[in-house]
Amino acid sequence: MPTPDCLYADESCLVLAKPAGLLAVPGRGPDKQDCLVARAQARWPDALTVHRLDMATSGLMVYGRGAAAQRTLSVAFAERRIDKRYVAVVAGLIAADAGEVDAPLICDWPNRPRQMVCHERGKPSLTRWRVLSRDPAAGRTRVELEPVTGRSHQLRLHLATIGHPMLGDDLYAPPELAAAAPRLLLHAARLAFPHPVTGERLEFERAPDF
Repeated sequence: MPTPDCLYADESCLVLAKPAGLLAVPGRGPDKQDCLVARAQARWPDALTVHRLDMATSGLMVYGRGAAAQRTLSVAFAERRIDKRYVAVVAGLIAADAGEVDAPLICDWPNRPRQMVCHERGKPSLTRWRVLSRDPAAGRTRVELEPVTGRSHQLRLHLATIGHPMLGDDLYAPPELAAAAPRLLLHAARLAFPHPVTGERLEFERAPDF
């Protein structure tokens, strides 16, 4: 089992880089036990999950070492004291330079794990976005995304909702755009959080490989 790429480690927390295609936590069945937290625990046995990334998404994750650190970090997530920024490449040329998507989400139960926008029963969901660059020749836009809330598939569905699905997204992009990249072009590029013991603000960045 490969050792995860570690950006930071002390007695209370870890910051690891998850590759695309690796589960964040174990799935159902013996073939889905290889995951980032299992690889982390092989080296740091007290590493505990605080948040997740989709299997198809790459990027930065923080783990608490021990139950107390895990609880403290989980509270920081719940209170939105965590700063997360993602980079994605989406189809089409986004006209504006920045904006936000405010669309409530709920599980599309007959088609799970897909989510859907539902204004009657969905949970409030907000994503802020900013254009990083446009590629008119390829008809695509690179964007920075800030999830104010943390719903499942929020970034993927919100961008698809405004007509700019992510390249390589096999859930929310039409087949020709899902096949336009070898993987989902979504990466957790920046993570900042208060240290679970000292409260010091820690900031980490890892650029995407696309």
